[in-house]
Formats: sequence, structure tokens, C-alpha cells
Amino acid sequence: MDGSSAAGSASTHIEHGTRLFWRANLALFLAGFCNFGLMYDVQPLLPEFSRDFHLSPTAASLSLSLTTGVLAFAMLIGGAVSDAFGRKRVMLVSLLVSAALTLVLSAMPSWHGMLVLRALMGLSLCGVPAVAMAYVSEEMHVRSVGLAMGLYIGGTAVGGMGGRLITGVLTDLVGWRLALAAMGVVGVLAALAFWRILPASRHFTARRLRPAALGRAFVGLLGDRGLPWLFAEGFVLMGAFVTVYNYIGYRLLAPPYGLSQSAVGMIFAVYLVGIFSSTWMGHLANRLGRRRVLWSAFAISLAGIGLTACVSLWAIVLGMAVLTFGFFAGHSIVASWVGRRATHSKAQASSLYLFAYYMGSSVAGSLGGQFWATRGWHGVAVFTACLSLAGLLMALRLTRLAPLPGNAPAAA
Repeated sequence: MDGSSAAGSASTHIEHGTRLFWRANLALFLAGFCNFGLMYDVQPLLPEFSRDFHLSPTAASLSLSLTTGVLAFAMLIGGAVSDAFGRKRVMLVSLLVSAALTLVLSAMPSWHGMLVLRALMGLSLCGVPAVAMAYVSEEMHVRSVGLAMGLYIGGTAVGGMGGRLITGVLTDLVGWRLALAAMGVVGVLAALAFWRILPASRHFTARRLRPAALGRAFVGLLGDRGLPWLFAEGFVLMGAFVTVYNYIGYRLLAPPYGLSQSAVGMIFAVYLVGIFSSTWMGHLANRLGRRRVLWSAFAISLAGIGLTACVSLWAIVLGMAVLTFGFFAGHSIVASWVGRRATHSKAQASSLYLFAYYMGSSVAGSLGGQFWATRGWHGVAVFTACLSLAGLLMALRLTRLAPLPGNAPAAA
């Protein structure tokens, strides 16, 4: 059972190169795949929603922004719920409920009904991201945290790509409703595999839900000199990334490109670079120090956004790939840094980071629709470039952050 509590010595932590390490990371990879595939499977369908339900791009984007907005607030208690009921149990329930809601969503006839279901998915999806980060921080040896976090985030990259790719391609073949139903089935299968593979926690101690103590933990974390800046980095990272992906479909379906829904869906295959960048940059940050590497992720993202402003389709696709590399690199580094910087209340630290992260998706993702409607793609590019530039400036500030006592200067 996941509720086992053992303080454990350093030798009981999972280290890379062991069979247990790869079992744990395969399970977390599947969890990330399922969670993010179900979250983002509607993104390539925004133009379809606009057409079938007679919606503006901004209104259609609510199918994603509403989910991530509710998810952001749910993140604040997701870690605390797992503190009471166990990491593995909460993640499993989250995955199964999210898959079931996707199956119901595929048959929902009204737009408002779909929005209600997508809001409920914001609640159900919260059980994986913050809890998975807490599991990694608790169970992995300190030398393996960066690699494990990178592999988990690689799973989220495959899920984000798979969800978008499956629905994008299947929509041309069988329609968007059957495409969503297929994603629901994939989600159920991934959840069952996760349940069988993930090792039970060795360093988890169950704690009762105490709202006052939770509030004190949040206040204490926000009082740290570095964590609020890392939370802000999550906001701008996700805000810029989701905004570009929300509206690129509208651009490429329209003249002069006139791509099919399947072709636009195939472009999401650039997510594959995220699998590489999250793992490689996470490992690199472990060796060289997060503060020395983080700024480069934002510089890479800015270069990618600049390429998407070009007219050439190949330049646009390359720009999407470069942006995706920078985004997953930055997310991997910041997520593992939060886990290292938080010397206590690690689940709550993950919750605050992911609150900011998904608020970036919700707020910037919808606001980007106004730039698309009034200024076209160049408006979207300027808006997202400003977000990434803010992230770069904060990353440069973080290079001067004093490390916590007992930690290596580059790591904490």
C-alpha cells in the first residue's frame, strides 16, 4: 500500500541505474502521458469547436483555459490530499476519473455541458502533477532527482503530443467526438498500467488534513527568497507556450497555408524534442547547476517565438520545435529546483509552483486570443515574446540567489 510510512535512510532512496528506478519512472512516465494527453487533447480541436458551435477563438479556448484555471486552484489542495491518502492512491484515482470524464465529454451535445465537464476535469487532473513531483522529491536519491524529474516531464511531453496528435489526426478520419472517445480509452489503459508498475512509497508519512497548517506552510514557502521567483517562472513559461499552441492551428488552417486538421495535428509531433530537452537539460542542470542553465531555456524559447513570426511554413514548424525545446528544458529545471529549494512542505511547494504554472496557461492562453483577433499572429508573437523576456530577466536574477545553508551554491 502507498500509505506505508518509513523515514528510511539515504540508502533506501531510489537511484538511477537500478531496476526500481526504471520501474518508478516508467510508471510516472505513463501518469504524465495520461494526465497531459487528456488535458490537451482538445487544443487542436479549437477550430472545430469554433465551427460547430459558432464560437470565437477566445470562446473556444475556454475548453482548455477553464480546465487549467480550475486545475490551478485545485493544485493548492492536491498535495495536501495526497499527504492524507497517499501518493499512489491519489494519482490512480485522478487518472481513472479524468479518463471517464473524457469518455462522457465525447458524447456531450451542448457547448455549456462540455465546459462543465472540462471544469470538472480541472479538479480530477490535479491529482497527478503536484503529487508526482512530491513522489520524485521524496523517493529519489538526491543525485537522481534531476534525471527522474526530467523523465517524468518527458512523459508529460509525450502525453501532450499524443493527445494533440491522436485527436488532430482522428478528427479528419472519424470526427472529433470519436477522437476524444479514443483518448478516453487510452487514458484508462495507461492508468491501469501505472497502478501495476509504480513502487510503493518508502519515505511517505500520512498526515491529517489541517487547513490552518496548510495555510502556514504556504505562507512559509512564499517567504523564501527564491521560491516566489521560481513560481513566477512557471507562470511565464506555461503562458507563452500554451498561447502559441492555442492559436497556431487557426493560423495554419487559414490561407495562405490551408492545411488540413490532420496536417496541423502532425505538427504537434515537435513535442518529441521536449522528451529529449527535459531529460538532457535536467541532467545537465544537476551537473552544472540550475542557476547556470535556466536562463538559456528562455533564450531558446525567444528564438523559437521569433521563428514562428516568419512566413515560411518550415520556419514556423522549426520555431515550434525550438520553442518546445526551450519550454520543456525550463520546466524541468524549475520543477526540480522547487523540490530542492523547499526544505519542508515539498508537496505544498509543488502545489504553489503548479498553481502559478496553470494560471499562466489559463490567463495568458485566453488573453492571447485577443491579440490574435486584433493583431493576428504578430500580436501573438509579441505577447509571448514579452512573457519569455520576463522569464529570462528573472532567470538572470536567480543567478544571484543565495543558496540555502548546507546546499551547493549552484543547486539550491
